[in-house]
Parts: sequence; structure tokens; C-alpha cells
Amino acid sequence: MRVSRGRLVLVVVLFVSLAGCAALTDSATTNGDGPVDSPTTPESGENAVAANGTLEVHFINVGQSASTLLITPTGETLLIDSGDWPEEGEYVVNYLQEIGVDRIDHLVTSHADADHIGGHAAVIEYFETEGEGVGAVYDPGLASSSETYSRYLDAVEEYEVPLYQTREGAQMPVDGVDVSVLGPPQDLLANGQRNENSLVLRVTHGETSFLFTGDAEVEGEEALVDEFGSELDSTVFKAGHHGSRSSSRSSLLDAVQPQVVVVTSAYDSQYGHPHEETLQRFASRSIPTYWTATHGNVVVYSNGSAVSIATQNEAPTDPTSLRSGGPVEPGTYSEAVVRETIVGTGSVAPATDVATDGGGELSLVDINADAEGNDNENLNDEYVVLENSGDATLDLSGWELVDEAGKTFEFPDDFTLAPGERVTIHSGSGTDSATDLYWGQETAVWNNGGDTVIVRTDDGTVVIEESY
Repeated sequence: MRVSRGRLVLVVVLFVSLAGCAALTDSATTNGDGPVDSPTTPESGENAVAANGTLEVHFINVGQSASTLLITPTGETLLIDSGDWPEEGEYVVNYLQEIGVDRIDHLVTSHADADHIGGHAAVIEYFETEGEGVGAVYDPGLASSSETYSRYLDAVEEYEVPLYQTREGAQMPVDGVDVSVLGPPQDLLANGQRNENSLVLRVTHGETSFLFTGDAEVEGEEALVDEFGSELDSTVFKAGHHGSRSSSRSSLLDAVQPQVVVVTSAYDSQYGHPHEETLQRFASRSIPTYWTATHGNVVVYSNGSAVSIATQNEAPTDPTSLRSGGPVEPGTYSEAVVRETIVGTGSVAPATDVATDGGGELSLVDINADAEGNDNENLNDEYVVLENSGDATLDLSGWELVDEAGKTFEFPDDFTLAPGERVTIHSGSGTDSATDLYWGQETAVWNNGGDTVIVRTDDGTVVIEESY
């Protein structure tokens, strides 16, 4: 963790049983089973997670609102916000059904505005009645008088879901990644204004990290920079307040130094989000920017050393060209396709192999792009050699070998590599064996003058990307 643990003291995190629009309080109450214990402060390094497995971060296209799902390497789920009130969670619940989520372990309320908690009641009701439940809800503790907020708290009470007031310094008990709460501070900002006191999370997996600031604006961002400075550095940054000019300001971007930005807002936002001033800040720093309005659902995969960005739709990522992409209707679903891979914060080189659960490692051993004679007439002398350099068997079923132009070879079902074993993938045709596989191409794949070898897992995570 880059946050100084010596300064982090767990805030009072209390269970509250509430009805209607009553606010979170400062003292524990009961729900019939007695008070719920607060999470304990971890010892230094206790929750630090070695990079093992894949973290998935799903930025769901919910229009002019926000909802982000994290699936940790151990399978725990964390849902930050749930979309706007008119849809009442329909977009979010449908998306979670599409990808096979049956439980929400951690439901996070960034703040109580209706465009962030619009689906909370529906999410709680669905998973409590048709799924495997909701583990706990985390809330900064600032009430709203809206009917949406009332329904949210009614659902919490009806299904007896633990509700925790959560502020700066808490260490959320999420298995598989490190989640730190950086805001809001105990002494609330801006006279308790909800946006400025959004719940801020920094999620770390190995050398990669993700920063979520909710709708924090000038005061909220200034407080983060003053308190944490360069410790905010993150590979992926979810643009504050849907890309508003009042958020994602230069001082915060200079501290975070993101390598990827994701903006969540409507294509025809009535507020003009994302504002041009904000996009210019991203452009001046050459930050690839993804917008759910044009890219659709955006899924980021982290193997701990690099992140791969997959999108539902292909669209420009140059911040100044975002609006030239076509709109993607909120609530629609199709499988996201990997578009880009970026090295994580603190890494010095792209990952060219991957350690999977159990200790297997896939490495690129050789690429023979220039076959003897005419390449197109000697396709089986054009090949790539991969090796399992780890100490456990790798199951490559459904993994893909891809060139820079997008030509794709898929490993057959039940194809495995034991430790030390190699496999050669020939461009031509032949009979597959344990050591040789055949692509079946009719023309050469690999460019003699230079190309890129990409290998990605069956979930789209890029584990090898090496140019020659």
C-alpha cells in the first residue's frame, strides 16, 4: 500500500438499523440480533495482497449515473453505486445477471444522490430474494430527503443487511485485494455537502491500482491531495462527478498520474458531461480515456502488473475525440473485447508472462516469423513457441494467440502444459499434438518486418504482449 498506514486510524464504523429516510447515527443500535461489531484495524501489511489471479473492474453503462462492479481474484464482489432512480436498478441487475453474479459481498454508497443509489433497493431485494444475499452496505453517513434514499434504507432494514458508516481510514474487509477508504474525513467538508464528502476508495492489486472519488469536487479533491499527495497514484482513475469541470482538476491529476481514465455519463447529458475543460486536462497529459456513453460497458482486467481494457464498443480514446464515437444505448449487453493493455503503476516493463493460481507461468520462448523460402508456401515453418516455466500445470483451454492485426488462434479445449513443457503453434495445417498445434491459415501470419505477439486468457486478460 502507498497510503501511510501510520496515519490511518479506523473510523467509527457502526451498524445502524434504520427505517424511512432516517440518517446514519454515531452510536450503535440493534436489529434484534444485537450490535454488529465494527471491523478491526488491520496490522501493518496484514491486508496487503500479493498479485495472484485476476481482478475485474466493470464500469457499467448506466447512462447519466454510475455503477462499478469489482470481482476480486478470490471471487468476492464489491458494487460501488447502482445507477439512477428512473431505472430503479434494472440496468445494473440485468448486467449482473448477464455475467453470472449471484451475490454482492460489499455494496458501497459513494453518496446519497439519487443517480448513485437509484438501484440500491432493487439490488438488495433481488440478491436477498433470488440470489445469495448482500453481505454489507457501506455509506458515508450523510442523509438525503429523497424517496430513493428512503427506499434504500427500507430495503436495508427489511432484509437486515448490516449498514456501516464508513469514512477516511477504514480498511474494508475485501478478500483478494487491498481496499483503503481515503474519504470523506471525520470532520466533514463544505458544511456536510454530499458531493464533497463522497466515499473515496483506492483499490490495489499488486502493482496496479484504481481510484474512485465519487462526485467529490473542489474541496473534496483538495483535501485528498493535501492529505495523501503522491500516495494517490493509481493506474486507473474513474473521472470525478461524471467528468464535470469541477472535478478531476489538475492538482488531483498531478497527484494520481493515471494511465487510464473512465468517464461515466450519458451521451446526451443534460449537464454537458464530460465537460470540455475536463477532457482538455486529460488530453494535455495524454491519458487514454474511455467513456461508457460511446464505449458501452468497460471492463478492466488486472493481473497485478498490467491492466487490459475491454469495451463493448470500439470508439476513440483520445479525450478530445470522445464525442466522435457513436452512442451505445444504456442497459444493452454484449461481450466486451480487449482493446489495450497498459503497464501498472510502479512496473518497469510489460508483463510477458503470467503466474496463475497454482504456480504455472506461461512464457514466450521463440518466434520464427521468416519461414525458409516463400513464407506463404512454408507456413509450418512460421511459428511461435510458448513454455510453462512455472511449477504447476497450466490449462490453456480457450486462451488466444493474437497478432497485431487481430488474427486469432484459440487453444483447443482441455489443452494443458505441464511444468517445463513447450508447445509450438504453426501457422499452417497439420494434426494437433501435445507439443504442436496448427493455426490452419492459408497465408503467413507474422510480419517479417515486425509484429506483436499477444496471448490472452479465456476471460480476456492479456498475459503476454511482446513486440519484435
